[in-house]
Amino acid sequence: MDEKHYFRSYDGVTLMYRRWQPVEPQKKAPIVLLHGAASNSTRWWHFIEHTQLTRNRTILRPDLRGNGESMWRGTADIQHWTKDLAAMLDHEQREEAILVGHCLGANIALHFAAHYPDQSTGLILIEPMASDAVTGILARLKSITWLLHCIVCMFNLIERAGFRRRKFKIVDLRELDYPVHQASVESRRQALSRHGSVWQNLKVTPVSQYVKNFIALLRPLPVTMIRCPGLIIQSSGTSMTDPEKTRNLFGALPAIEFVEMESEHWIPAAHPDVLRSLIDGWIARHHDFI
Repeated sequence: MDEKHYFRSYDGVTLMYRRWQPVEPQKKAPIVLLHGAASNSTRWWHFIEHTQLTRNRTILRPDLRGNGESMWRGTADIQHWTKDLAAMLDHEQREEAILVGHCLGANIALHFAAHYPDQSTGLILIEPMASDAVTGILARLKSITWLLHCIVCMFNLIERAGFRRRKFKIVDLRELDYPVHQASVESRRQALSRHGSVWQNLKVTPVSQYVKNFIALLRPLPVTMIRCPGLIIQSSGTSMTDPEKTRNLFGALPAIEFVEMESEHWIPAAHPDVLRSLIDGWIARHHDFI
């Protein structure tokens, strides 16, 4: 059964997450699925509907603070999100979890595993955004991070003065993904055009939070602090990150496997069945100790 639940985080803010509870759950670590920037927990709709893991694993899908039904008038960053995850696990009375994340969600998962090692039994990172490997617009933004901080401060002041939107659209990612699933290989790029669209994202995210997401993406990853086993699923495309630089960054970790897919950044939307198979297979191979 997949149900919405709410919990009070470490600072008293109420946040939402979805919980899949199987009929006969095993005493194994739950799986936490983390969406990317300007998204929400419905990012994982296809995975929940098709994974074999729903037979016996509890699966938690939070709307990260500042997104979806966990909207917040502040501007969330890595520290907020990692503490929120710890609070959610405490609310669930769970001591540890397997963390799966895409894009910003992958970065959050890695930061959580670095700072809460005893609560992290495994990592599956889909398109992690290492600051040393970013390309395109993110690479250009690295040189003006100071300006991004100024923009966040400016919009925070505007919002505190009362000039802010009262409601934000909550998008069901199923609606964006269906056209991609039905598109031919040749037309898939066009079908993916709404994924990552600035105007689409600003419909669901406050401007200050949207800019803060870029700052969070450019924050260095604490790769050397990781102790749990993991899987990196990286696209071969270079529109967002350089796959070779990403592989080199994680290559020194003996417990990390690396898979490169023929794809651009939006693996969950463009190749959901392949992604589901990779996640299911990795967890099945490590079933005895995670």
